[in-house]
Amino acid sequence: MTTAPANAGWRFRQPSVIPGFGLTLGFSLAYLTLIILIPLSGLVWRSAALGWTDFWAIATDRRTLNALKISFGTAFLAAVINVVFGTIVAWVLVRYRFPGRRIADAMVDLPFALPTAVAGIALTTLYAPNGWIGQLLMPLGIKVAYTPLGIVIALVFVGLPFVVRTVQPIMEEIDKEVEEAAATLGASRLQTITRVLFPGLAPAIITGFSLAFARGVGEYGSVIFIAGNLPFKSEIAPLLIVIRLEEYNYEAATAIAAIMLALSFVMLLVVNLVQTWSRKRYG
Repeated sequence: MTTAPANAGWRFRQPSVIPGFGLTLGFSLAYLTLIILIPLSGLVWRSAALGWTDFWAIATDRRTLNALKISFGTAFLAAVINVVFGTIVAWVLVRYRFPGRRIADAMVDLPFALPTAVAGIALTTLYAPNGWIGQLLMPLGIKVAYTPLGIVIALVFVGLPFVVRTVQPIMEEIDKEVEEAAATLGASRLQTITRVLFPGLAPAIITGFSLAFARGVGEYGSVIFIAGNLPFKSEIAPLLIVIRLEEYNYEAATAIAAIMLALSFVMLLVVNLVQTWSRKRYG
């Protein structure tokens, strides 16, 4: 009969041949504390100085609620659009070889390198009523610049690379033989996509969605130019925070920021739970 070792039982970490766990863990915790936890704690502490009554008054203010609705609503819609078209772009870049493919692949990363203010000015110039694209849409009754639709377009522009670069590596690992095998077994193209490709891509798609959504919620530079910044119509929450800071109303600015932080945390937590479920279900 064999007996378990004396030191068997629950372990804080699994044994590893790679040394330095204590040092690297300590560095990671210290870095995260200095860069993330302390600033966020200061934000919450400053907003808590308002008191519950004043904080609730700011949180339920009509202008604050409308700005939060526009920020989160447009970010969510832009992330959904990026999931659809970003996955298609990744599919084209991975599955097809065509002239200019490398150029198209490099263009995906342009929103990363381009300053957001420059992107906002360029989009406003294009979609303004007298712009190249805007003047074609105006006769159709479609106004883009200085409306929430313009905000969505700006967020689609800055969020597309997050979806493409998240889905593309996973898609490269899926062999074409899997698709061919599904076709030989009688699966239609739709069945191949939904039952063969999507299960493997689902976690990456959800990750890309969460990254694009998080970027869209906090985006400022590329939005303020094309949004028009009209209260109760196209004013985003980050801009409202800047306005309160310019008014030296630091308590209201930190309160709005704390509300955005709480809402973002809840939504990203839900996304992570869905991602965990999809990984357990699809592998």
